[in-house]
Amino acid sequence: MSVLFILVVATVVAPVYARWCGIDAFASNVAGTTLRAGRLVDLMQPNDNPLHLGLSPLGPDWTPGAYMLGADTQGRDVAARLLYGGRNSLIIASAAATLCLALACSVALWSGYSGGWVDAVLSRCMDIMWAIPVYLLAISLSVVTLGRGLHLGSWQIRADSLLIPIVIIGLVYVPYAARTLRARVKQFARAEFVLAARGAGASDVRIIFVEILPNLLPALLVMAPLVMALCLMAESALSFLSLGVQAPAASWGTIILDGEGLLYTRPLVAIAPGILIATTVLSLNVLGGSLQKALDRTGPSVRGRK
Repeated sequence: MSVLFILVVATVVAPVYARWCGIDAFASNVAGTTLRAGRLVDLMQPNDNPLHLGLSPLGPDWTPGAYMLGADTQGRDVAARLLYGGRNSLIIASAAATLCLALACSVALWSGYSGGWVDAVLSRCMDIMWAIPVYLLAISLSVVTLGRGLHLGSWQIRADSLLIPIVIIGLVYVPYAARTLRARVKQFARAEFVLAARGAGASDVRIIFVEILPNLLPALLVMAPLVMALCLMAESALSFLSLGVQAPAASWGTIILDGEGLLYTRPLVAIAPGILIATTVLSLNVLGGSLQKALDRTGPSVRGRK
């Protein structure tokens, strides 16, 4: 949680860092200069090959300030873009995970409690989505929406909106969460406290929201960081393929794409966002495992309302 807190705070203060350094993290600055060791240096430097042909971005000097991590091929500050990109990546991952768990919980409650043909139809729909590789489904949906946006009746979402990857990533992971939650709901639906509530004349709506849903919250709490980690990796993959966050916005995936051609000259451009992605995913997985252990120590979570 401490690592995640530091990452979130760092991305939130991205505009403060950019204003302090006096830079624009999104504007091309190929012909620009910056101050290093008291003298002006070009952001695009001659290559280190024997003939010194071509240009490479300025490398890092690790001194706090502008271009402390160097520049990319467009002369943009890598550190500033990491902060701005991390903000978009974390926003998309957390929003997509919330959407995914909300839809999965709704499907699980409806399917697991109703049973019969409702359960059969919803389960087969989830199985169909499950059968399609998650990245293939996400890429297909992204390609369709990339050119013309997303139309939901009278509501239109532009192709460059962050809502596009949020909706796509949130949808493709619904079957993975819904299957686990459905099994728990079916278990709760046969529990004694639900049978007692039904015998006391409680309506189905009351049983679902008062008796079953509170007992489902621990599972949702454990799944939340794990699903967020999956959503973060999916967002990074889509953005690396230019199917996620669109320019001029940035994410950790787009920064890796920017640094792909610099692996032999300025590898930090691609390695830095990769390290941040790995650190965030590892932290989320450790957090999810810790929550599971903590809840297991508290004893059974199935309980009825008095």
